Amino acid sequence: MTASTAEHPAPQSTTLESDADISVRNLWKVFGPKPERVPADPELAALPRAELKDKTGCLAAVCDLSFDVEPGQVFVVMGLSGSGKSTLVRCLTRLIEPTAGDVVIRGQNIREADDKALRELRRHRVSMVFQHFGLLPHRRVIDNVAYGLEIRGEKKADRLRRAQDVIELVGLKGFEKSLPKQLSGGMQQRVGLARALAGDPSVLLFDEPFSALDPLIRRDMQDEVIRLHRDVGKTMVFITHDLSEALKLGDQILIMRDGRMVQMGTGAELVGAPADDYVRDFVQEVPKANVLTLRWIMRRPSPDEALEGHELGPDVLVKDAVRAVLEASAPVQVVENGKLLGVVGDPEILGVVAAS
Repeated sequence: MTASTAEHPAPQSTTLESDADISVRNLWKVFGPKPERVPADPELAALPRAELKDKTGCLAAVCDLSFDVEPGQVFVVMGLSGSGKSTLVRCLTRLIEPTAGDVVIRGQNIREADDKALRELRRHRVSMVFQHFGLLPHRRVIDNVAYGLEIRGEKKADRLRRAQDVIELVGLKGFEKSLPKQLSGGMQQRVGLARALAGDPSVLLFDEPFSALDPLIRRDMQDEVIRLHRDVGKTMVFITHDLSEALKLGDQILIMRDGRMVQMGTGAELVGAPADDYVRDFVQEVPKANVLTLRWIMRRPSPDEALEGHELGPDVLVKDAVRAVLEASAPVQVVENGKLLGVVGDPEILGVVAAS
C-alpha cells in the first residue's frame, strides 16, 4: 500500500467487501449534543476540531477514518495525546459507541451486532491489552490468565492447560503461582498479554500497553510482541504515541492528528515521503539509514556506467547495505526477480548515512 494522506471529504457510502481482517469505513466518534448531525452535514464535517467545538459544542474525537488491516498484519496507529487514537481502538469493539460509519471484523459489521454477538466477538475473536494491566490482585498468575476462559464457561482442567501454554509462550514459566503484586511491571504486562492470547483470538488490540514501563523493559516488551507475532501470526492493531515504537513494530502506520488521518503507509514511506510538515517534524530525528531501503535511494544507471556482478534486493535496509556498496568497485545493482531496477553507489549511501 502506498502512502496516503487525508483531506476532509464529506462522508460517503463505501463498499464493505474486503479480505481484510478489519475494515473501517468513514468512522466517526463525536461527543456532545446531537453528535449524529456532524457526520451528516458536509459543512460541519469539514470543520477543524476547534471550530466545530465553538460552533456546535461537539468534540470530534474520530473524524471520517477509513482503512484496512490485512490478515497477520501489525497495524500501528500513532499520534500525540488527544489525537483520537485510543478512542479509535475502543470504537473497533464498541467499548465506545461510534457515531457513524462501519467497522467490519472478519466479515462481521459490528455496528449491526446485538449484545449477544458483541459478547461473542469480545470473548472469542478479539482481545485487548490495555496500558493499565487490570489484573485481579487476589488471583495467581495462572488464574488471571485463565480468567477469560472461565468467563466463557470452559472446564477448569482445559482452561488451566491453555493458560499454562500461553504462560510459557510469554516467558513466565515458574511464576504461575505468584500474585500480581509479586511481579515487576514488565512481568505484569506479560500476564496481561498472556490473558489476551489465552482465548486464541483472531485479532489483538493494544492500547499503549507499554507506555507506563521503564525504557529498557519497554524495549523488551516490544521485542516480545515481535517474537509473538512471528510465532503465532495474529493480526494486531497497536496504539502508541512513540514513533520509534511505531517504526519498530508496524507493517503499516497511520498517523492521526485532531481525530483525522494525516498519513498512512510503511515506516519507509513516512520517513522517505512525509505528507506534510506535521509528519516531517515527527520523523526528522529518525535515523533514515535504519528505515529506508535501497528502493528509496536507487537511481537509474548512466548509459556509459560499468556495472559489475554485485547485486542487492530493493528491500535491503540502507544500514545493511553500507559495507557492500562502499567496498564495491562499481555501483551495486538493485535487482528484483532478475530485473534491474536501479543502482546504488557511494553518493547515494553516504547521503542517507550523513542525514542520519
